[in-house]
Amino acid sequence: MKPALLAALGLLVLAGSAHAQSADPSGTYLSESGETHVRVARCGAVYCGTITAVKGEAKDVNNPDPKLKGRNLVGVQMISDIRPSGEGFTGQLYNYKDGKTYTGKMSFKGGNAMQLSGCILGGLICRSQTWTKVN
Repeated sequence: MKPALLAALGLLVLAGSAHAQSADPSGTYLSESGETHVRVARCGAVYCGTITAVKGEAKDVNNPDPKLKGRNLVGVQMISDIRPSGEGFTGQLYNYKDGKTYTGKMSFKGGNAMQLSGCILGGLICRSQTWTKVN
């Protein structure tokens, strides 16, 4: 290959990597079930997602900490420590339906869809949902 072509390909690869890591996940998303609205925003050097609305049970009744079972879900940080990773982001996901926190992955499809995956066993088993950006 010619050096100019190699240099051009190298720049394209670098530009693609920079673009993937510079994506901003900020916004409010509606869960796949339509039950939960979560606002993703900067929390210092990382991103986090806070519940802004929930249909149905509005208390954190499945939380393993008895002191937190009576707290309102609105205002709970459901997604935390979100950092750029490869083509998307990684972080922690709290599932108030079972009271557990999972290793999480986020990626984006188009301009208004977020693929959100909660994983166990070091990422070997993951369950994914597609959330829709509402603003």
